[in-house]
Amino acid sequence: MMEKNAKIYVAGHRGMVGSAIVRELERQGYTNIITRTHKELDLCRQDQVEQFFAQEKPEYVFLAAAKVGGIVANSEALADFMYDNMILEMNVINSAWKNGCKKLEFLGSSCIYPRMAPQPMPESCLLTSELEKTNEAYALAKISGLKYCEFLNRQYGTDYISVMPTNLYGPNDNYHPEHSHVLPALIRRFHEAKENGAASVTCWGDGSPLREFLYVDDLANLCVFLMNNYRGNDPVNAGTGKDLTIKELPELVAKVVGYEGEILWDTSRPNGTPRKLLDVSKATKLGWTYKTELEDGIRLAYKDFLENPMRAER
Repeated sequence: MMEKNAKIYVAGHRGMVGSAIVRELERQGYTNIITRTHKELDLCRQDQVEQFFAQEKPEYVFLAAAKVGGIVANSEALADFMYDNMILEMNVINSAWKNGCKKLEFLGSSCIYPRMAPQPMPESCLLTSELEKTNEAYALAKISGLKYCEFLNRQYGTDYISVMPTNLYGPNDNYHPEHSHVLPALIRRFHEAKENGAASVTCWGDGSPLREFLYVDDLANLCVFLMNNYRGNDPVNAGTGKDLTIKELPELVAKVVGYEGEILWDTSRPNGTPRKLLDVSKATKLGWTYKTELEDGIRLAYKDFLENPMRAER
């Protein structure tokens, strides 16, 4: 168990996941949380990371920093996604180990699982068949991170764990029109359509893929829960265990935003993976379940979008 005054480093505290973890830690009464901006500490620079850990020596680390993006960003910058994520995570995990970190939690992604994995996807299906090509580079980097944690545990007896979230959304999300994930992109699209009085909104693909979504504050709650209640080499899936079609999703977003126009589909655009539903029975058996239903979470996310115009414009 983490002591309330333990020195805790949250890498990526300005991002959606990292900021949610900081909020959750503070909510639970943890008082000694260390953060660094990218300007203060470039996690892709090994010398800077080693110096930071040697000076600060955090007892616990939540590794939530990553280079992330949607289908377009992933497919256009394959080399960048692989290099930046692998360098970043290896630097942090290795320096944590060298400086006696008691426990580290690595945040991955459900895209580590095979494209045609059994549904829902259990943690055991990792590396059983080929990955989805549109985010293969990011997935390979995340697999390397979780495997490095596992190998340190095996070789050196560390207590490093990995969490694999499903699609996330919520406060501090990225609403960029092309480089964001599907749900924040839809929030922006429907908001702008409503503001501009557009007669229709066109979405990518045919609407057939199935997706699962987890509100980021629920993930943060699980992350702290696992840091206090789980040890093991295998990752733990983080999700709701429920999904919906990509066709249903914009209908829900339109309802929340208040857009009443027509929803069209551009079938020349890629669908991505046919289905991505996580088997969350492992987290459930440990004693954790999600709290925020999708429509409620979208309302909270839309409120965040409206209250943060600079983020909405970037």
